[in-house]
Amino acid sequence: MAVFQNIISSLGKSADFFTVFGVTAASFVAFKAALGVFRFISTYVLAGLLGLSADLKKAGSWAVVTGCTDGIGKAYAEQLAERGINVVLISRTASKLDDLAKEIESKYKVQTRVVAVDFTRADIYSTISRSLEGLEIGTLVNNVGMSFPFPEYFIELENREQVIRDMINVNMLSMTMLTSMVLPAMVERRRGYIINIASTAATAPLALLGLYSASKVYMDYFSQTLQQEVSNKGITVQVVLPGFVATKLSKIKKTSFMIPSPTTYVRSALATVGIENRTFGFWSHAVQGFLMASILPSMVQRNVMLGARKAGLRKRNQKKE
Repeated sequence: MAVFQNIISSLGKSADFFTVFGVTAASFVAFKAALGVFRFISTYVLAGLLGLSADLKKAGSWAVVTGCTDGIGKAYAEQLAERGINVVLISRTASKLDDLAKEIESKYKVQTRVVAVDFTRADIYSTISRSLEGLEIGTLVNNVGMSFPFPEYFIELENREQVIRDMINVNMLSMTMLTSMVLPAMVERRRGYIINIASTAATAPLALLGLYSASKVYMDYFSQTLQQEVSNKGITVQVVLPGFVATKLSKIKKTSFMIPSPTTYVRSALATVGIENRTFGFWSHAVQGFLMASILPSMVQRNVMLGARKAGLRKRNQKKE
């Protein structure tokens, strides 16, 4: 205490400045923390309870969902249909699309269209464009995506050149091209919603998932910049950054409070449309995203990826045997 008092006295009049500066800085930090807590509660608790989210049906009678036969994409298709919106289902496997279309039409009494295309190809977009002609598309969900079977060094990826082309086509080209197709009509009507499903992997560089992480950064940045361009035209562009969800893509079967089912996750994420243009979609994923981006050192994240790589290699070798 005596040492502190000596420092204050030696500062003289400057002590008043440092005191004011310290109080101001502490108040600013406290305000930002309080604002963050309020946004967290309003986004993941109040929006759903109070019905504050956007009414997507008012934007148009049709929605388009890519990568919709499993997981998050299927949950978006189902929950949009539940709201009385007709759905264009776009994915690779025709039989799965037909089964889902019948299920949605029977359960929700809406119309569907199916488009079977392989998003690893770059020559599919004229087919998709023809399938969308004449439809009032109010909502687009760019969900189709691909990752690695397990974390791996870039230089050691099996069939690396093919993986590069496929991942760019699926994760980046598809979103950009579908957005280009539907956005002009949305702007003309001055209403519409574009929802791009990225990943928490976009919030920090992830060694051993570099190509996947970078592709999701593209989705994140493209969404944010496009929102700046079209927000004054009545269009909302939302980027969603999910963490682990119990899906085939994540290879996780069991749910928990940190790992929701696709239905639970999408119900929460849809409640944030019109509230947040950049969202983790689910409260526990917001916590995970914060930890990844600001607290967990890159060395810890790399060690986690190395552990997952080791397990993935072991499983792959067992299958080969």
